[in-house]
Amino acid sequence: MSDDTMMCVSYSGDANLKKSDGGDFVLVRSCSDECHPDHRPHQEAVCKEAAAELRDEMLFKQPESSHEGDCPICCLPHSINSDKATLMSCCGKSICDGCDYANMSRETASNLHHVCLFCRQPRSTTKVDYNLHFEKRAAANDPVALKRIGMKRCDTGDFKGAFEYWTKAAELGNASAHYNLSVLYQGGRGVERDVEKEKYHLEEAAIAGHPQARCNLSGYEWENERFERAVKHLIITANLGHNVSVQALKECYKEGKQQRRFCRSSSCTSSCSRCF
Repeated sequence: MSDDTMMCVSYSGDANLKKSDGGDFVLVRSCSDECHPDHRPHQEAVCKEAAAELRDEMLFKQPESSHEGDCPICCLPHSINSDKATLMSCCGKSICDGCDYANMSRETASNLHHVCLFCRQPRSTTKVDYNLHFEKRAAANDPVALKRIGMKRCDTGDFKGAFEYWTKAAELGNASAHYNLSVLYQGGRGVERDVEKEKYHLEEAAIAGHPQARCNLSGYEWENERFERAVKHLIITANLGHNVSVQALKECYKEGKQQRRFCRSSSCTSSCSRCF
């Protein structure tokens, strides 16, 4: 038998497939070169099924914290409300309001210059300096800076520019950039509408702990009548403190989940008329 009849596929629990030691892939051997093409469709189907199972395992795992991460000073999880933290342009770190207030109070009482609590660099005093710091960090491929500059491009209507910056930030693992890309693909802004790419970026953001992205995925599942998956998404986001998901779950358990509908608007609130 030639080596050409060897094929690497994902493990799916098939009795005829033997999982490699400590790995997620196995080599499947056809009985001959002639029958290899006949076996290939089955092997590809097994591979796709296993890949879907592994993807769901990642997708429905409860994140330890939201995509906002932890405060680098007190090491407590950030609120999912980004307004309760201060983004430092010098180092790209988000400092919780409690730590920032304590530091500012100490500096004021001691007549000290205000510096970043993390990197100890002087804080930006003007919007020009603030933006200049982000430009420099974006040139060094800082995902937070890339995401922020993408937001500025989006605010001015430059969706193609925003797409480029967010794509770079997403490649570096920024969850908010993934979510923003999903919004562009949903509305066809700067790119062609693409439901599959929109869903992919929503999933990547959700895996990283982005509550609104997961809430949107719940809406997708609901529209396709996969209610169990929709409720799973809501439970995960509710555990992260997402009030919209908590209200949605209350309605599900109160009236029966098949009577509950969700929209996928990024501006959805607990009083959204399309949800209730």
